[in-house]
Amino acid sequence: MNAKMLSLFRYPFPTLKNPFADALQEITDNQWIDGEYRWLYKDDPQTRQKYKKTKTAHIASQWFPTSSQERLKPVCRFMLWTLFNDDKYEEGTPEQIRFIHQQSIAVLKGEVSAAQSGIPLGGLLASLREELLPFISEESLQRFIAGLSRYFRGVELELEYKQKKAFPSIEECIAIREDSLCLYPFLELTDLETGIPLPPGVNEHPVLQRLRALAVRMMVYFNEVQSVMKDEATDSIYYNVVKAIQYNKNLSLEEACLEDVRIHNEELKEFVRLQQSLPDFGEWQDVVVNRVHYISMTLSGWKSVSSRLERYNSLHGFPSAEIIKKTALSD
Repeated sequence: MNAKMLSLFRYPFPTLKNPFADALQEITDNQWIDGEYRWLYKDDPQTRQKYKKTKTAHIASQWFPTSSQERLKPVCRFMLWTLFNDDKYEEGTPEQIRFIHQQSIAVLKGEVSAAQSGIPLGGLLASLREELLPFISEESLQRFIAGLSRYFRGVELELEYKQKKAFPSIEECIAIREDSLCLYPFLELTDLETGIPLPPGVNEHPVLQRLRALAVRMMVYFNEVQSVMKDEATDSIYYNVVKAIQYNKNLSLEEACLEDVRIHNEELKEFVRLQQSLPDFGEWQDVVVNRVHYISMTLSGWKSVSSRLERYNSLHGFPSAEIIKKTALSD
């Protein structure tokens, strides 16, 4: 059913891929997973291999197709962080994630060092900060950090529902996942790609805000169908939108997936309409058009690469709940 359902997600946007994908994947596999961050799964080569198979550099390369290799590198490091962090705290508590949230933001702001932070992935975030600073403005960095803070708040809400073993309403579930899927920070890094940061008045325009929200929500709908098997295997059903639809509307799993696709398609229509009738941004018009173009490619790019990843399309492509619990307890 999974492949059949995923084929229903279609995008009228181009699909490009960065030519440095293989080079950055080699760095990810050899220098990071088996190097700097080997200690996370030091005695577990099988789990390290699963992370390699997720091809995080290839995902980043679909979202940042025209970046130079040095500008793509921090995106790839951050992409790896999202998986490490998600898996590490999927079995955590809201209290635990609040501390990780606070300290992660402090590291990225340069307020504390990795050693002072007291969090396992502090070193990764400190390296990320150093790699980003030469390429983006302080304002762009703060937007990225705000997007990451939004992610942590979403994760905290997920863990609250998982603890209670209760389903949120469909709309609340969509809102939680809009934050917790950690896509807003990547959209805020588009300045790496374009090299032209938008001024606050343009960046925060309601139409651009809505276009970002629609893009994120559409990736949520795709992800929920794609990862429903993974979520059922790890007891994460309480914040999967498909499972929330199934529960709240008393539908079969297939019917819930089809409803998820229907909502997605309605929002895709709105995205295309807004993209084709942007307001007048004056001297920033061409820059905004280009920015929306890059936002649109995150959708087609995510589908292109993720539909072939074992992490989402098999029950053997992600770390087991036992492994996750073991590493979380060893912090």
